[in-house]
Amino acid sequence: MLLAIDIGNTQIAAGLFKNGQLVAHWRLSSTYDRTEDETWILMESICAAHGFKIQDAEGVAITSVVPGMTPTFEKMTTKYLRCDPIIIQHDLDLGIKILYENPASVGADRLVNAVAGYEKYGGPLIIVDLGTATTFDIITKNGEYLGGIIAPGIEMSAMIMHQRAAKLPRVELRFPERVIGMSTEMSMQSGLMYGAVEMINGMIDRINNELDEEATSIATGGLARLILPRLRAVKSLEPFLTLQGLYIIYNRLKIIKSRH
Repeated sequence: MLLAIDIGNTQIAAGLFKNGQLVAHWRLSSTYDRTEDETWILMESICAAHGFKIQDAEGVAITSVVPGMTPTFEKMTTKYLRCDPIIIQHDLDLGIKILYENPASVGADRLVNAVAGYEKYGGPLIIVDLGTATTFDIITKNGEYLGGIIAPGIEMSAMIMHQRAAKLPRVELRFPERVIGMSTEMSMQSGLMYGAVEMINGMIDRINNELDEEATSIATGGLARLILPRLRAVKSLEPFLTLQGLYIIYNRLKIIKSRH
């Protein structure tokens, strides 16, 4: 089995793959406070609740956008699973060509998503990831990672409005019945939710115009399921894209290693 771990700014997503299938998946809050021992206890107990022994994992693949948290999972892996994890970086043989001006500055999770998306859909492809930030990643028909767009995420925008404006409350992230809000809460929900929809639809149009061809568009990330029905161009939801990308890359690197 493979243990795949995606360390994000807000949450940590993890999953177990057995015979190519994602058989268990779970989330933890991202925090610097946990030691490798505490992290192991959490991971082991959650995995057991799904009916699996985490000790049966033969390998670990990690992608992280929080460098300060990565060592905790490295230590956990070497201490309890007795193996060295694969930490995804731009200079590994990922199976795609990175055309970004500075490949080292691309979030590893974005590259992992690109690998998984291209494997399933080919290119040209637009991946919209609705997480802490809302990101767009573009892959050509030849498997080249062109780059993308980074915008504030919906949750981030809601939090900043509440923190920086004394009279703006915390609001539930849902679509109000009307675009024109009749209360402060509804007005904020309209701006956050319908604003995100219009931004995503508009950005996809602009990307396609710049590519001069129609790209396939897919969505992933925590808020994707909520937003997807309102998106004009995005038809496919891939909630486990990052974990699947980790599985693909792990096996690719395993095959390459076996040849040497």
